[in-house]
Amino acid sequence: MEKVPPSFLGARGGVEDDGVSPGGGGRVNTGSPPPHTHTSFFLKIKRSELNLSLGSPSLREDRHAFKMKKFNFRKVLDGLTASSPGSGSSSGSNSGGGSGSVHPGGTVLREEIQETLTSEYFHICKTVRHGFPYQPTALAFDPVQKTLAIGTRTGAIRILGRPGVDCYCQHESGAAVLQLQFLINEGALVSASSDDTLHLWNLRQKRPAILHSLKFNRERITYCHLPFQSKWLYVGTERGNTHIVNIESFILSGYVIMWNKAIELSTKTHPGPVVHLSDSPRDEGKLLIGYENGTVVFWDLKSKRAELRLYYDEAIHSIDWHHEGKQFMCSHSDGSLTLWNLKSPSRPFQTTIPHGKSQKEGRKSESCKPILKVEYKTCRNSEPFIIFSGGLSYDKACRRPSLTIMHGKAITVLEMDHPIVEFLTLCETPYPNEFQEPYAVVVLLEKDLIVVDLTQSNFPIFENPYPMDIHESPVTCTAYFADCPPDLILVLYSIGVKHKKQGYSNKEWPITGGAWNLGTQTYPEIIITGHADGSIKFWDASAITLQMLYKLKTSKVFEKQKVGEGKQTCEIVEEDPYAIQMIYWCPESRIFCVSGVSAYVIIYKFSRHEITAEIVSLEVRLQYDVEDIITPEPETSPPFPDLSSQLPSSRSLSGSTNTVASEGVAKDSIPCLNVKTRPVRMPPGYQAELVIQLVWMDGEPPQQITSLAVSSAYGIVAFGNCNGLAVVDFIQKTVLLSMGTIDLYRSSDLYQRQPRSPRKNKQFIADPGMISPPFTLDYFSLFPLPAADAGVLACSKDNFCMRGLSNFYPDLTKRIRTSYQSLTELNDSPVPLELERCKSPTSGLATRIPEAAAGFCRNEIPAVRQRNQVHHLPDHVNGHCTSPTSQSCSSGKRLSNADVSKVNRWGPGKPPFRKAQSAACMEISLPVTTEESRENLYNRSRSSSISSIDKDSKEAITALYFMESFARKNDSTVSPCLFVGTSLGMVLIISLNLPSADEQRFTEPVMVLPSGTFLSLKGPVLTFSCMDRTGGLMHPPYEVWKDPNNIDENEKSWRRKLVMNFPSPSQEIGDHQYTIICSEKQAKVFSLPSQTCLYVHNITETSFILRADVVVMCNSACLACFCANGHIMIMSLPSLRPMLDVNYLPLTDMRIARTFCFTNEGQALYLVSPTEIQRLTYSQEMCDNLQDMLGDLFTPIETPEAQNRGFLKGLFGGSGQTFDREELFGEASAGKASRSLAQHIPGPGGIEGMKGAAGGVMGELTRARIALDERGQRLGELEEKTAGMMTSAEAFSKHAHELMLKYKDKKWYQF
Repeated sequence: MEKVPPSFLGARGGVEDDGVSPGGGGRVNTGSPPPHTHTSFFLKIKRSELNLSLGSPSLREDRHAFKMKKFNFRKVLDGLTASSPGSGSSSGSNSGGGSGSVHPGGTVLREEIQETLTSEYFHICKTVRHGFPYQPTALAFDPVQKTLAIGTRTGAIRILGRPGVDCYCQHESGAAVLQLQFLINEGALVSASSDDTLHLWNLRQKRPAILHSLKFNRERITYCHLPFQSKWLYVGTERGNTHIVNIESFILSGYVIMWNKAIELSTKTHPGPVVHLSDSPRDEGKLLIGYENGTVVFWDLKSKRAELRLYYDEAIHSIDWHHEGKQFMCSHSDGSLTLWNLKSPSRPFQTTIPHGKSQKEGRKSESCKPILKVEYKTCRNSEPFIIFSGGLSYDKACRRPSLTIMHGKAITVLEMDHPIVEFLTLCETPYPNEFQEPYAVVVLLEKDLIVVDLTQSNFPIFENPYPMDIHESPVTCTAYFADCPPDLILVLYSIGVKHKKQGYSNKEWPITGGAWNLGTQTYPEIIITGHADGSIKFWDASAITLQMLYKLKTSKVFEKQKVGEGKQTCEIVEEDPYAIQMIYWCPESRIFCVSGVSAYVIIYKFSRHEITAEIVSLEVRLQYDVEDIITPEPETSPPFPDLSSQLPSSRSLSGSTNTVASEGVAKDSIPCLNVKTRPVRMPPGYQAELVIQLVWMDGEPPQQITSLAVSSAYGIVAFGNCNGLAVVDFIQKTVLLSMGTIDLYRSSDLYQRQPRSPRKNKQFIADPGMISPPFTLDYFSLFPLPAADAGVLACSKDNFCMRGLSNFYPDLTKRIRTSYQSLTELNDSPVPLELERCKSPTSGLATRIPEAAAGFCRNEIPAVRQRNQVHHLPDHVNGHCTSPTSQSCSSGKRLSNADVSKVNRWGPGKPPFRKAQSAACMEISLPVTTEESRENLYNRSRSSSISSIDKDSKEAITALYFMESFARKNDSTVSPCLFVGTSLGMVLIISLNLPSADEQRFTEPVMVLPSGTFLSLKGPVLTFSCMDRTGGLMHPPYEVWKDPNNIDENEKSWRRKLVMNFPSPSQEIGDHQYTIICSEKQAKVFSLPSQTCLYVHNITETSFILRADVVVMCNSACLACFCANGHIMIMSLPSLRPMLDVNYLPLTDMRIARTFCFTNEGQALYLVSPTEIQRLTYSQEMCDNLQDMLGDLFTPIETPEAQNRGFLKGLFGGSGQTFDREELFGEASAGKASRSLAQHIPGPGGIEGMKGAAGGVMGELTRARIALDERGQRLGELEEKTAGMMTSAEAFSKHAHELMLKYKDKKWYQF
């Protein structure tokens, strides 16, 4: 009796496989057959022998018994795991994670693998966000703490300090941030959002939290101002009113400046919204209010009246004071700057249009574009700085956005690459009534952040230490490597630093706030990003920071396309022909490989030496050849409707017409890009070793690459697309294999082909056995989805996405994938499964009979049969049945009408051996907006001359994996293998025969042959991995890196040093390796070489997996999956026990699915916006230590003292009285504000919020510590002063005593 491990059972305790519904029991009794006679034959077969070929002698003997009985194939398989009446034992639960291996002889090798991972090891949380804040709207700076805050349209706030101090926080409402105001040197920040709410953020903790919120109900917020060292916030509204808020309690004061009291009574029009608020540097009791229509009011807070009113014809955008408080400058909508003096408010003291054309005397200068903001900053030893944005002349429409710096008579215009959102001038002092001494300008652009150095005459910019240029070119793919070799970061940095841009300011980066340390995480991490312009960026991601190490430009290997050329490329992509699609990197061997949108693969080797060499290129013909189709007889034709009549005429996704028809001559053997033929200088770093390009064939462009793998140990690169597989030897620069996917299944000579007719004579006739229907426009209108799938589609129809197999960015349509299991659900038809498997991919007639019913065979052994004399079906080549996973074919026997009707129950064009067709093979076109067309451009098929039936019928190569494994069943030793996964869930193992001697590897040919081994899963295959019998993850073999251009090494050192990872040796005969395979629907663990499926886990039924990776966590392997419904799931290996299932991230953007990736040590990342990378962890240990790894946003710094004004300035320079705002705005004098005007909302009260709240323990401890430090410092100063006073008193006492002794005995007349 054999025991099947419980994890092998399906969701209901039975075997779960493609086309087989789960059975009921968890016990198999091979000794006592069940009462069903038609299953007795199968129950005699041992579980380990299910993969044997039907051509084996043991199966031939019982074939007649097989034929005589009519049976249900699904029930046969269910019987394998059904509970037997005579069985008295059952396998227990596998909670310990053990694995079982069944040997061919029937003995069981039970080797327990102690899985150490438990659910307590896993927890998901976001760690840090890198990149430029997406869609910025606001900017603020703390001049004492030296920290910068940026608000965005999505309600996010990024707080930046010194390198390593980078914090992200988010408003729960998601409302856009209108304005930010620091409480200078107080560790707090006020944000005003577009939903008319004020928020107070506590920055005295590593993760900021909202302490208070104030929601305005009847008025809209337009401007806020917080005076330095004040707790009263001025708030201007759209109605023109000004309110005052207490920062400490976040309660509205009863003091209100109404617009109708601010303007003159004679004014008949509303002044508009408040656009500016500021107190006078000369007198804190005076408030300057600017209205949109050009009115400026100088308001006396004490007397509650307007002291001055100023009017200008043009609208006001901004106002800034001179530090003496006697003058201020306004910027206007006509591009003018006006300087006003409080002593003569009737008209501007000075009016200039900096960029306007000079006119004759008496004529007004020409108007220019609005000056959106101006800053007026004074210097002690030079002329003041006047800095403004906008104001350019209208006749220069093509000029870029600019920032103008006026210093004395010099005017400098700094042109920007992107529109200016906001800018701030950084000054030496926080006091507004002192000389400002500006030293830098922070300019926030729509897609960049720059800082200009004002201390140098040429105004250079500072080198930005933050990774703000991730989106320099749109990111198209990502890769994440944790715990990589430690020397790589230093090597890449040393190469990349030589190519950095020059011309930066030689001063230190001025934003130096906060504090940061490395924390406990010490392993190196590297992130690689691929971009639309063909560039590759390597980033140092260690210790939750991000710094660019090295940049590689793949476009340099190609010739630049001239105007009018590159038409063959435009047939695939209209822009960015060099866009990177896939990245494969081996850190140990430093082999780097990329594939691009123009169907090319480039292999790079790393060298520290510069070389000049020619780039070797290969051209590969990889095409899915549709064989000749003979229309079946009418009585046997599957009666499915002509869908072309029900659908609109489909066209190419690019909108282009047929390539052959448009040009007249079919393109053939032409690559999309031209590789440079002349010698090319290659600097140190990654140097191109080989370029492989797919070429046009018969007027059809090459299909884009969907899978890529490289082995440095074998010297082989493999890649595939929807047509087939190509294997290239990059050592000998030769093509080893170029074969269609269907041909990989064939058991006959791989290089023999059935003669074919010219393509123009071919007919595309749908076959119910293999070809998918031509549903590319409105599939769901014809076949509605079930409620579960329809809900998934409805909630994400516009922003849905799939992984890299599907199109990245179609410009006119966005392709989505969804599961439609209900459309291809298997039924209980008695038609054997193998009968459907053995049909030609393009035939309309099935000629199989039930005698070949054992379709579970994964090892294909050819069976010679007589050639079909009735129909020349392409299933037969040289007398052999060539359909995938099939055995011998019948000679000319037709199906009955009943059988044909049963065949049709599979549905038109659905592969009958799939329970649920993968969503990867289904494409639905959705309209997108023009704004999305630029980004939605990559990975698009533009084959306009091929029918949708032909295109949808292809079986794409979706996953590749090199490994030392067992290519065939019951192999005794491992050998080099290539695992190939397809979009139909099939796994093929290809055997690689390499020369034994290292010297022969450069001369002897490499043999690449399909081994005939097939495994199957539901859905497209995503990833592979292998484990040894002890449960350790096996690393693919690799070659130790040596510099290929190092001339100092002798000849002996050029021998290749390979690191091979073989399964752990064992004296027992049996399985030595576990193979983990994950598809879009399920994961399976096979035991090799017996090819027994030990464990199967159906991960999802209603959705599909976007990304799956086998990673190492706490020295144990686990499978990490990210599902399209937003769930992140972790399963232990090899038992596939669920460790974590969290609904983390709803899939709202295709960018997330395209860039999501897992790596070792519990790390993951994805592109959360076009400009930002979000990193997360699923490790509980890292979540616990995250607080120590984050930087401190606030550090205790003493506020600088104000300069002494001097006696004369205090006497004649203005009011020297102190202004008590508490007395004026407090409840005692101003009263309470109306409750309906604003609503106070307490902070969220979460863990982080409680830490920062006033009543929180950590917040109190922090405040107490800071207060204690300040008190101790003050006590020390007081003690010093007291000691000085005591010393003076003692000296005075001593002198007094001496004086008394001197005159004690003298009379009064003696003085």
